[in-house]
Amino acid sequence: MKKFALLIAVATLACVQGVPAGDVTGKVTLKGTPPPEKPIAFDDTCGKMQPAVTTTRHYVVGKEGGLANVFVYISKGLEGKKFTPPADAVEVDQQGCNYQPYVSGVMAGQTVRIKNSDPIMHNIHALPKVDGNTEFNFAQPSQGDVNDTKWTESIKNPEVLVKLKCDVHPWMFAYVGVLPHPYFAVTDKDGNFKIANVPAGKYTLTAYHLKAHGAKPGEAQEISVADSPVTANFTVEVPPPPPQ
Repeated sequence: MKKFALLIAVATLACVQGVPAGDVTGKVTLKGTPPPEKPIAFDDTCGKMQPAVTTTRHYVVGKEGGLANVFVYISKGLEGKKFTPPADAVEVDQQGCNYQPYVSGVMAGQTVRIKNSDPIMHNIHALPKVDGNTEFNFAQPSQGDVNDTKWTESIKNPEVLVKLKCDVHPWMFAYVGVLPHPYFAVTDKDGNFKIANVPAGKYTLTAYHLKAHGAKPGEAQEISVADSPVTANFTVEVPPPPPQ
């Protein structure tokens, strides 16, 4: 419902301003064989919350090689334009001793609602790298604890991606992309994405995957948006192993 409301708001704004807009859809495919995921060594308390073996989420590959958890966004072409952050919050939940979702995106200035759904203590430690964004670390000792102020107080500037970790449970990580505009998406379990109602124009579209790209900027391609859908597919390669 929240996503639907946001799409309607963006579409309405485009119509009011008389600017044609189109959807950008596509798929990110992984090329190569990634390292096998590692089973997470939960402690006894967290292990009781997991009915099945849970692994790391470094490379989540779905149908036809589709790669999940890729942050796809317009990286060039919107300079100088101003956008109002959505009033709706993006939620990051601690559930089953893991962060959900693993990768998400927000606008700078948008609220991130951090929640603890587990009956044990977690702490949330943000490790931004961009100047003007500040590190924070706080605990949520009880099930149902919610904090919707710490993020906006600390993370004010665009950054791809801000790392979140739990110091109590060292296997817990999440990543949040922060942009000055709403034109971004995270690929689903089969590598598909959709960025709705992009204003007409010429842009650079970038697909960034944490493990495949690391410190590199990601895969980029030029797109031209009018008033009809645009398809933009990406292939991400598994990097070679480091030299021994």
